[in-house]
Amino acid sequence: MDDLADGGFGARVKNAAQKIKLNLSDRALFDASVAGDEVQVTAFNALAANTGVHTGRSPKDKFIVKDALTEPLVWWENSAAMSPAQFEVLLADFLAATTDKELYCEQLLASADPEHRMSVEVYTEKAWHALFIKNLLIEASDEELIDFAANATILNLPSFKADPERHGCRTETVIALDLSRNIVLIGGSDYAGEIKKSVFSLFNFHGPAQGVLPMHCSANVGKKGNSALFFGLSGTGKTTLSTDPDRELVGDDEHGWSDKGIFNIEGGCYAKTVNLSREAEPEIYAATERFGTVLENVVIDPETGIPDFDDQSLTENARAAYSLDVIENASKTGIGPAPRTVVFLTADAFGVMPPIAMLRPDQAIYHFLSGYTAKLAGTERGVDEPQATFSACFGAPFMSLHPGVYGRMLKKRLEDTYAQCWLINTGWTGGPYGVGNRIALKTTRHLLTEALEGRLVGAPMRQDPMFGFSVPLAVDGVDPKLLDPRSTWGDRAAYDAQANKLVNLFIENFAKFGSVDGQISEAGPKAPHAAA
Repeated sequence: MDDLADGGFGARVKNAAQKIKLNLSDRALFDASVAGDEVQVTAFNALAANTGVHTGRSPKDKFIVKDALTEPLVWWENSAAMSPAQFEVLLADFLAATTDKELYCEQLLASADPEHRMSVEVYTEKAWHALFIKNLLIEASDEELIDFAANATILNLPSFKADPERHGCRTETVIALDLSRNIVLIGGSDYAGEIKKSVFSLFNFHGPAQGVLPMHCSANVGKKGNSALFFGLSGTGKTTLSTDPDRELVGDDEHGWSDKGIFNIEGGCYAKTVNLSREAEPEIYAATERFGTVLENVVIDPETGIPDFDDQSLTENARAAYSLDVIENASKTGIGPAPRTVVFLTADAFGVMPPIAMLRPDQAIYHFLSGYTAKLAGTERGVDEPQATFSACFGAPFMSLHPGVYGRMLKKRLEDTYAQCWLINTGWTGGPYGVGNRIALKTTRHLLTEALEGRLVGAPMRQDPMFGFSVPLAVDGVDPKLLDPRSTWGDRAAYDAQANKLVNLFIENFAKFGSVDGQISEAGPKAPHAAA
């Protein structure tokens, strides 16, 4: 992405700030975080940071500058607009706010493929934020740092309070992206995930113009060179299932798919830690005990310094940010061949979806554009029954362009590579959340392995009467009853009602993609009367 540039904004930040601490070592950032009383040190020399009121992203406070470049391209139904004039005022106020500050600057890279690389300068006022993003992006070599020229610049000031009337934003929190100059301003939030996802938003805008499909997914490669992609929203098991001791981990969360294959955009992992255990997820658990790992909103015992991953009193979105090199079987290159398998993960709290289903290419695009999972009853105030969540391309908040752009690109990639797509439900069976049981991780891993190794292709299948996808009739080592979710419910009529409800939610959601290819629209679930 050498044709991009930040318009000299990085130099303006350097000139405005009182002092810049450039490319400090992990140890120096660790010590500065502790000395500044920003964090708590765990018993294992990880850093635990509490992000206060913002324990997740603030999508309603994210704005894109509407200018000559972005106006015809950005998916404005999904993105709030800020005028160039408002952004200039905000930018000037951000620079003014740095005059009395010592900032940390990390010069990092996004994309393991040099052909599609973005060089990023991240300025932060807190040392732990600098260590966080250093863990998650790709470190530049000493040689690359000599003539480092940033084509994207992020200025992150949690202490900055935006003025909605002056800056054209919504609250005192603001995330503003100028996609023409690749400048990102983040103010009023301590949540470090805003920095990481801003880089992805930049990549989502510029990647397709270079023939790269940006993907919110994890990826790994088997010993036979059989790459796989794992799409899924938070809580569906994307990080857990892609971190497999028998397969090389390409990356955890963000990837590109070019004509040459797949590549990791990042250099680290940002794993959810809720209910994390050493037995179920040993690689991720071990990473939380590494020097320099950053734990966000994880409760730490004040006496022992030991994390309590079962305590969700701060948030259910507690996370660990660590470099990929702590995973024993992580890829050294961050690059892999075109995938043979594409997996869409959903945690279906309605208890309707089968644990695994095979998708035709048109069905795959339908489910990619739908991006379905479900919120659990009781996890949010006022949520007393499962609620469907649809996030286009399994990452709508980061999709700068219309989902149809990414959908068409994925369709072309699938046609060119003959990759097989699967839908895997890591959620509930035998009833909805609170009634049924969650599908065991061991079972999900077994079904996934069977799919990745190609042992389910050609197996006897049934066609689901409403969703239309194909479901294996039998899989070695799996109770056949589990493969037919209706048979796991004690009340079949209750299952039918729940399934009808979910089908209608799919249809209602997909109506907003009215301009999408008719063949894809027809590949979705059918209304109950049509199924009958």
